[in-house]
Amino acid sequence: MECLIIPLEKNHLFKGEKGVYLDLTAFELKEKKDNRTHLIKQQLPKEVFKALTEEQKRATPILGDVSTWEHTDLGQTSDLTPLAEGSDLPF
Repeated sequence: MECLIIPLEKNHLFKGEKGVYLDLTAFELKEKKDNRTHLIKQQLPKEVFKALTEEQKRATPILGDVSTWEHTDLGQTSDLTPLAEGSDLPF
């Protein structure tokens, strides 16, 4: 059996009624690349964050990023013809 054990309190996770939760925060990027606008990192408790050095703050793992989506016009769909009544489609 494989398992993963993560101490909750030491890793600043908290248990709620429906599961275990992680607070996240987004940092805006100074230079946006490939539509990426923010980095996602764990939001630590205020007293823990203040105790970190600048180097430790920068070394906290990046959990993901936020990207913008470009809207593309797919055109009108009015040229589609409705299915005839009694067609043999299964839906």
